[in-house]
Amino acid sequence: MHKKDYKKYYFIEKFNKSNIDKQDKNTLIIYRNYKKKYDQNEILNLRNFCKKKGLKFLLSNNIKLSIKLNLDGAYIPSFNKEYSHLSYVMKRDFILIGSAHNLKEIRVKEKQKVKNIFISSIFKKNKNFLGLNKFKIISNLSRLQIIALGGISKNNKKLIKLTKSIGFAGISYFENKKKAPIKGPFN
Repeated sequence: MHKKDYKKYYFIEKFNKSNIDKQDKNTLIIYRNYKKKYDQNEILNLRNFCKKKGLKFLLSNNIKLSIKLNLDGAYIPSFNKEYSHLSYVMKRDFILIGSAHNLKEIRVKEKQKVKNIFISSIFKKNKNFLGLNKFKIISNLSRLQIIALGGISKNNKKLIKLTKSIGFAGISYFENKKKAPIKGPFN
């Protein structure tokens, strides 16, 4: 049996070259920043860095800016219920991804014409926690390609094989949180 090579989606909130530099070409970078207005120069620097590394780069919740800056695509969060982007002219290979937590939100994303959908939370026990079984049930109610989101770690990643997910997304999975060993006289 061959190992399935999942697509990976890495959510970032700031431009950190060292974390992005560690990603393989099977990883898409999604920049989301809901706390302040997007800085176009920062986005362009990120786009250029990702392009140099061979990584796809998406912007969260601003399709118009994604098109204007010639990004690879855009991400529509679950709270965005707008349809205005359907009138925009997008390049053929523009990636449009949405996220949902329940069937109602899945139907909204389908009407928004996303190609892929993040469904959460598969493992993270928060207010949107589904667990593996509910995740599988909800996933089967859509024809869209499904991406697992929420609490994915190196230990539980293998459980994604039990779903129809084409990939997984997250933040902490991709960030190196290992602390350097403490150097002392006896090390």
